[in-house]
Amino acid sequence: MTQPDLRLATDIGGTFTDTVLMDGAGVVLASNKVLTTHDNPADGAFAGATRVLAMAARRLEEVTGFIHGTTLATNALIEKRGAVVATIATEGFRDILDIAYERRYAQYDIALEKPDLLVPRTRSFTVPERMSVAGDVLIGLDEATMPGLLRQIDESGADALAVCLLHSYANPAHERRLRDLIHAARPSVNISLSSDVSPEAREFDRLSTTVANAYIQPLMQGYLTAFETRFRQGGLTCPILMMTAGGGMCTLDTAAQFPIRLVESGPAGGAILAARIARENGLNEVLSFDMGGTTAKLCLIENGQPQTSRAFEIARAARFVKGSGMPVRIPVIEMIEIGAGGGSIAGVDRLGRLTVGPQSAGSDPGPVAFGRGGTQPTVTDADITLGYIRPEGFAEGQFKVDGDAATRALGEGIGAVLGLSPTEAADGVSRIVDESMASAARMHAVEWGKDLTPRMMIAFGGNGPLHAARLARSAGVSRILIPVNPGVGSAVGFLFAPVGFELVRSRYTLLGALDPGAINALFQDMSRAALSVVRQGAPETPVTTTRTAFMRYHGQGHEIEIGLPDRTLVAEDLPKLTQTFETAYARQFSRPVPGMDIEVLNWAVRVETAPPPLSPAPPPPAVRTRRPDRQVSIFCDVTATDRPAGVIERAGLSPGDCLQGPVLITEPQTTTFVAADFTAQVDARGNLILIRQGA
Repeated sequence: MTQPDLRLATDIGGTFTDTVLMDGAGVVLASNKVLTTHDNPADGAFAGATRVLAMAARRLEEVTGFIHGTTLATNALIEKRGAVVATIATEGFRDILDIAYERRYAQYDIALEKPDLLVPRTRSFTVPERMSVAGDVLIGLDEATMPGLLRQIDESGADALAVCLLHSYANPAHERRLRDLIHAARPSVNISLSSDVSPEAREFDRLSTTVANAYIQPLMQGYLTAFETRFRQGGLTCPILMMTAGGGMCTLDTAAQFPIRLVESGPAGGAILAARIARENGLNEVLSFDMGGTTAKLCLIENGQPQTSRAFEIARAARFVKGSGMPVRIPVIEMIEIGAGGGSIAGVDRLGRLTVGPQSAGSDPGPVAFGRGGTQPTVTDADITLGYIRPEGFAEGQFKVDGDAATRALGEGIGAVLGLSPTEAADGVSRIVDESMASAARMHAVEWGKDLTPRMMIAFGGNGPLHAARLARSAGVSRILIPVNPGVGSAVGFLFAPVGFELVRSRYTLLGALDPGAINALFQDMSRAALSVVRQGAPETPVTTTRTAFMRYHGQGHEIEIGLPDRTLVAEDLPKLTQTFETAYARQFSRPVPGMDIEVLNWAVRVETAPPPLSPAPPPPAVRTRRPDRQVSIFCDVTATDRPAGVIERAGLSPGDCLQGPVLITEPQTTTFVAADFTAQVDARGNLILIRQGA
């Protein structure tokens, strides 16, 4: 008799750690939120896992699949809690990080703050060697300089190295030889090679990515080892898979080697959930909205697929300004993230302006209402004061919520300074955080040439359903979907993610002069490498392979992603590829450029298992009006007055039930606030559909 499929997912966020237990049919058996234990995140994760297993009367030994996502890598880069890193570049190229893109992200800002790229010039070293752009050895690696290089490394105090030699993406031999020589002499030093981490052209981006990987590698290796040890001791027998920023999963060994791929792994799970819901409901244009205790994440979903990218920035010095952060070139789900969550701290600045975030109270000390030592008012304190969060049953009743303390903090910290009542101060905090998220959503859409108005918003996270209606109104969105188990949405998304890995490599060629045999050999090598990673987590599961070329007109600086057939290329494919590129180029820039040569810079392969199949759509339910169970007083965000609002438990609703706002739909891990200008209806799958009246 085969063991039934029982899968566990854990998402460690800045405030809460979410855990979900799911059976083989995709049914959530139990879910849980516990406060994140920052001193040792594995403690909170293990406590959450123990609790959900007890709720379902199961044991850790029965779990057949375990997926984990964490913000630890992201936070370490933002908070500058990593290793002391030194760089090694080709002689003559010591200043790659300082030169960067040779431009300022704010041309006329005389007080411009440069991005912190983690490695000062005093820890930037070089070695004599040189590869050509084709990977031919022009100058051999001078091993006689090794004693001097080792002495520089010792004197710098570096415990991690980022090696980025010129054109190593074309031939990594010198980087690998250098790694072997250093390891033999200094075995305790962590070494990241650019030819492994980001084997692409563009030296600055490649070095920056390798530095980020080296910076967090010792921390993440220790964390992953401790995490696995804790769960193995508790009885876990199946492999632990890590969620990656690109929306796939990898093993702990791969994650320890490339921890930079774990950046934004938690939010990626939320985007995967939103994309699956979009496919289930036939939604072509969706805005995914994930608001937790520390940050809010927004992602555009097109035709059931999240927007993706192969580059993003970490820890921007200027909020939302491109070029002000640390560039990283890895496959990622494209989204915008801002410091707007339930724990975001509100205050008054020197100019007498009300501000919210990006600093967060997190889980320790947390909002004032949590009674854990927090003294500064937060968004959650404002929501409690406005009546949107009911203290009874909040966070599954894990701790008592002190609404009076939240009101006092808002009155003393903001109201007394600005001459407002505590309720007015709370309303101001709420409106500012909602408008900040709406502005981020509008800007993100404009950057991609998209319109938010026709989109369905899919909202989840501990605070997403609570703020969805207010955000939608500001962003011009009229329809909202709140899925089942929204409070732990990202963790649910983990369980629908494929085991997958993507590789990108540079091999420059003109499309007209492309050698199909050479490119086929490159793809074969890349597919083999990606498949070996996937097979560590899915030994026998069927896989699909996606091939991509990054093309541009000759002399341009940026490429367009063009899909390739999953087979060997032949000469007869070239005219079709030309046509495909020109069609994509015209779609993005209005028209192609006739007579221009087309060049290919990078090639990508993604190998992944198939996602779980979608469940068949149930028939539409009959619509009927449902009366709330009881009423409470709230501050209405539409009329700016106190008024009664209905309260009803989501567990008591059935498909077809329809409610008129204002109403609070409560569940153990979150609350959906249906504003006065919205109606809510339960669809056939149990999702809440909120529709703005008059839109």
